[in-house]
Amino acid sequence: MPWAVLGVLLTTVVQLAVGAFSDLPQFAGKGFGARLAAYPVLMLLVPLVAVVRRARRNHRHEGSGPLPWAATLLVALPFLVDVTGNTLDLYDAVIWWDDANHLVNWALLSGGAGLLLRDGGVQPRWALALCTAGVGALLAVGWELGEWATFIRFGEVDGGLAAAYGDTLGDLALGCLGAGVAGVVVARREAASPPHRGS
Repeated sequence: MPWAVLGVLLTTVVQLAVGAFSDLPQFAGKGFGARLAAYPVLMLLVPLVAVVRRARRNHRHEGSGPLPWAATLLVALPFLVDVTGNTLDLYDAVIWWDDANHLVNWALLSGGAGLLLRDGGVQPRWALALCTAGVGALLAVGWELGEWATFIRFGEVDGGLAAAYGDTLGDLALGCLGAGVAGVVVARREAASPPHRGS
């Protein structure tokens, strides 16, 4: 699993660097310099936090489980999908690509959060499902606020503010739907096979 995470990270960073330092039209005005700085940190946030927590536990002579590689992979994959969609110009070439991204990527990201909540001991299953969906919904809102601050606030969107409003509402709905699906899936997997605790 660490190798899968490394592969996703490297593939994403290479594409980010191409987007930040090239003049290709599909990257124009999409903040790839900022993405190059932020995306790798966000992709590795889960294992970085886990390493800090492990060091604290070791300092207190407490046991520590394995690093949460499955959750890390689920959190990292949406960044790869987003960047690859820009590299292949799918956001402009495929009319449904952006909508599919919001649904699938938020399901993946929320699934990673759900695994962390599960391993943290969130019980019962209905609470795990609700917490997973809630975290995903909050992240979706945060993402849309970031898009507003980066693009919409200055009118840098096709169709003007009215189109941006409709797009934002659609993105939020799809992101929350993906988060809800992730909550149900994580809770059902918990019922099928209780996880190892303490990671």
